[in-house]
Amino acid sequence: MKITDLSEKELTELNEFLENHPKSHFMQSPEWAKVKTDWINEILIVRNPKSNKIVGTMSVLIRKIPGIHQNMMYAPRGFVCNPHDRETLQNLTNQVKELAKKYKAFIFKMDPDISNADAEFKILMKSLGYKFTKDSKKASRGLQPRIIERITLTNKTEEELLKSFNEKHRYNVRLSARKGVTLREGTKEDLPIFYDIMKTTEARDNFYVRPLSYFEKMWDAMGEDHIKLIFAEYEGQAISAVLPIKYGNKVWYLYGGSSNNHRNLMPNYLLQFEMMKWGLNTNCDIYDFRGVSGVHGPNHPQYGIYIFKKGFNGDIIELVEGLTIVFNPFVNFAFDVCESIYKTLTKMKFKRNVSKEK
Repeated sequence: MKITDLSEKELTELNEFLENHPKSHFMQSPEWAKVKTDWINEILIVRNPKSNKIVGTMSVLIRKIPGIHQNMMYAPRGFVCNPHDRETLQNLTNQVKELAKKYKAFIFKMDPDISNADAEFKILMKSLGYKFTKDSKKASRGLQPRIIERITLTNKTEEELLKSFNEKHRYNVRLSARKGVTLREGTKEDLPIFYDIMKTTEARDNFYVRPLSYFEKMWDAMGEDHIKLIFAEYEGQAISAVLPIKYGNKVWYLYGGSSNNHRNLMPNYLLQFEMMKWGLNTNCDIYDFRGVSGVHGPNHPQYGIYIFKKGFNGDIIELVEGLTIVFNPFVNFAFDVCESIYKTLTKMKFKRNVSKEK
């Protein structure tokens, strides 16, 4: 059903379930669906037949693919339920198949937040008819990162958390504050400053930044209980900024960037610690850095990011490969070919644009 079909009571019940379930993820929230307005959103709900309480849910995004004229369905970090509850997962899968008929979808994709070491889950999903994508040699492939880093916050103090970092990272956190870097929490009106910093980072580090309107939409949809904008400033100027999201028992480092000035003051270390403290102060259990490189050699283009994140001494976790149900193999094959060509052309265009900006 669409979120607008839920009564106020049902929506409250859904939000309470999502906020309190250990497998909850911000991408499975009704708020995140409002960010993805170029997709249709359907909410699947499973209830316990005896208590009538929610035991599982999944937010599914649906979009028509240009040129193919059929829909793709995608559940980002899909499903919130006990990953070993066969009955609930079967129910959700049956609802997915009904959605596929309703929207004439050629494929359903999801990338659940489940460890790749969970053999029981893999066997269960295969028995329900899912296929795992064949990207084991390229763990960075997919719509969401498969290799992530997380820090456990449960029952830690700020001092204990700081002591858990490696020595150099502890030094850099303290150095930044000692050298006069201050932190300021921003508002929606500060998003253009954040965006300018992100564009500077894009040109320097060769990655794509969404338009300012996307960040404005995110701010409005998620609300101030779930999103923050934090600046590191030096002598009154913003030199670095981050945009984290908090949902349920987790805080995610979603976006961040830095200017080309005063990078020697290590503002990014101080900002990371500040985001973790947000998690501590709101009783979160996990701080999530999101993706880290699966290739740790010094010649890898993301090696510097890997070293930066790894120094906070979190746990590196490899998640399961993406899961799919293909409803129309011919259309899916055509889509894969077109997508590969599109990504190649987009990458070439992006590199040309970045070179021009430099």
